[in-house]
Amino acid sequence: MRRAYSAFEQLVAPARPSATPLRLILGLVLCVVLILTFVMLTSALLNSAMSEDARSALDNSLDTASDPTGVLGNLFIFIFVFLALDIALRQVHGRTLLSAIGDWDTAKSQFKRTCGYLVGLYVVLMVLMPSDPDIAPQLNVEFGTWILYLPLALPALLIQVGAEETLFRGYMQSQLAARYGRPLVWIVLPSVIFGLLHYDAELNGDNAWLVVLWATAFGVVAADLTARSGTLGPAVGLHFFNNFYAIFVAAPTGYFDGMALYTYPFEISDDRAVWAWAPVDLMMLFVSWLTIRLALRR
Repeated sequence: MRRAYSAFEQLVAPARPSATPLRLILGLVLCVVLILTFVMLTSALLNSAMSEDARSALDNSLDTASDPTGVLGNLFIFIFVFLALDIALRQVHGRTLLSAIGDWDTAKSQFKRTCGYLVGLYVVLMVLMPSDPDIAPQLNVEFGTWILYLPLALPALLIQVGAEETLFRGYMQSQLAARYGRPLVWIVLPSVIFGLLHYDAELNGDNAWLVVLWATAFGVVAADLTARSGTLGPAVGLHFFNNFYAIFVAAPTGYFDGMALYTYPFEISDDRAVWAWAPVDLMMLFVSWLTIRLALRR
């Protein structure tokens, strides 16, 4: 393993005793089956406890995430990913969920440092970068109301990003790295899968593959940070900060904007606006990666 990735051994070592492709496939299949089972059981409980009209309204809210209930529901449901991962790791690989996260105290410290540096980065860029009046965000939720939701929003978001990072970087990446020494395999493969799972032609229209490419690039950055740090702290911090801005600060109009303080005057399927914004997003991802690497050196 490369010297720059020597810290990754902390996550790779627990994966070695069960580092076979078959076990990884079995673990992933078990995760999918368990997640679907948890969702179906929850759905059955809701059906028995709610009227037909109330359930229909809840389903619509979850589909569009255009109100706080829909946003929080879509985020909190990722707790099922954590539960499924915990079971799969123990039963298939004989390792714990924490072994896919890294040293807990180190991970927390790196998470806090990452978020702190990214706050500073965004403040500087907001001052220096010119704004485009054609896509300037508009107020969507009153600030006082928005603040009141944060005690629920922040843990819900941490569950969502933590579950995704534990699955793709903590579990898949470490199991592949324990079997295959080349970073091209254990960085790129989970990142491509992560990107493909963001494909949604109905929502994103002609921009669907652009979203996939961006998500894949994000996965590569998160994978590199995980390998450099030896914990999920930096990757979770990057993911948390990115999604906090995209979901709770400024979101495209019409989807997952139910708790956004501001909304952009375009939908995510708007070709012109999304392509105009794509270079900025990629630049922000690259600069964020450099900033976090700087944070990890201190």
